[in-house]
Amino acid sequence: MKNLTLKSARLADGTVVDLKIVQGIITEISSNIKSDGDEVDLAKNLLLPGLVDLHTHLREPGKENSETVLTGSKAAVRGGYTALSAMANTSPVADSAGVVEQVQRLGKLAGLCDVFPIGAVTVGLHGEQLAELSAMAHSAANVRIFSDDGKCVSDPLLMRRALEYVKSFGGVIAQHAQEPLLTKNAQMNEGVISGKLGLTGWPAVAETSIIARDILLADQVKSRLHICHLSTRGGVEIVRWAKSQGMSVTAEVTPHHLMLTDDLVESYDPVYKVNPPLRTLDDVQALREGLADGTIDIVATDHAPHADEDKDCEWSAAAFGMIGLETALSVTATAMISTKMMDWNSLAVRMSTKPAHIGGYANHGVIAVGAHANLTAIDTEARWKVNRDESLSKSRNTPFHGQELVGKVMDTFFNGVHVLAHGSLTGNKYE
Repeated sequence: MKNLTLKSARLADGTVVDLKIVQGIITEISSNIKSDGDEVDLAKNLLLPGLVDLHTHLREPGKENSETVLTGSKAAVRGGYTALSAMANTSPVADSAGVVEQVQRLGKLAGLCDVFPIGAVTVGLHGEQLAELSAMAHSAANVRIFSDDGKCVSDPLLMRRALEYVKSFGGVIAQHAQEPLLTKNAQMNEGVISGKLGLTGWPAVAETSIIARDILLADQVKSRLHICHLSTRGGVEIVRWAKSQGMSVTAEVTPHHLMLTDDLVESYDPVYKVNPPLRTLDDVQALREGLADGTIDIVATDHAPHADEDKDCEWSAAAFGMIGLETALSVTATAMISTKMMDWNSLAVRMSTKPAHIGGYANHGVIAVGAHANLTAIDTEARWKVNRDESLSKSRNTPFHGQELVGKVMDTFFNGVHVLAHGSLTGNKYE
């Protein structure tokens, strides 16, 4: 591995420095460092810790027609990510040590970013019996986050047992907050527009009721709970109350829930069909406020790729989900920085430092001497238009096609390797 010097990097606090990287580690941060290897000029860019996603669907094994670990990693690198957390709803489900280790190996083979497997909470995601939580935690994959995402662990006794179990090894349960009996056959947010369109509504209380229940369960057993893809004002308020009481809960919001509203469903374009559904403008404002004040800890993509045939169909038959790895930073910047609700330092905390802390990813989320050189450089002044046909994901189901966004990732460094240069992948030895 060559030594690398990054020149004139502007950090989130406004300081301009050089960084020396040796064997993938930052060894010096100061002014006017003399290069003794490759040199990259970052004079026009902002340098942040590499982004960390706690919620990614990479589909492999079993659903490679939608995405693979390699194609998802490519999309991640273009989006500035150096770490992904791969959700368990693969085929077979990642509910055993063997499957999570397979996902980890695929990530290492791709060699573009770290891929951390998330283990299922229940066998087959069926919500009936606990999966091999300890075996996954003590496997080579060292799993610490467990989730049945895509489905809710709706049985309160099973959820309590899961929270108690992971406490023994410092794990966290990431809950998909959706009461299934309240959302049977639901197609979109319940409200004025669902009534107008005649589509079965998805009430906000289906989310808030599970959040409230699980916060109380987690507090009872003193375990860690993480709320996936928060989407409602009520959910924000419950999490805010729980934090005010000192309860151990964290929460995430997706970029699309920070930007898009349920009126888009009037087009009947399945690209806007997502779980949880797009909500109202009032919900969007509450989510932005919650992210700005720290009630919502992180931004997570919920990158959910689908083959064309699963989206190019009538609304009721279409799959739920949107891709987001390549646009997440720019969408968040457009929603939060352009509106002056957050600055770039706060964005770095929400999209890198805090998710790395929640996931226990020690080699990510910080720029410091002795840290791994997992970094992303951003042109904060850039304006660019999303083109789904240029996506590095296997899938094209982005809701932002044709939209102009603020801020563009230019360079990504993974363990000191320059994997994205000036917006283009540099390649890797496994292709």
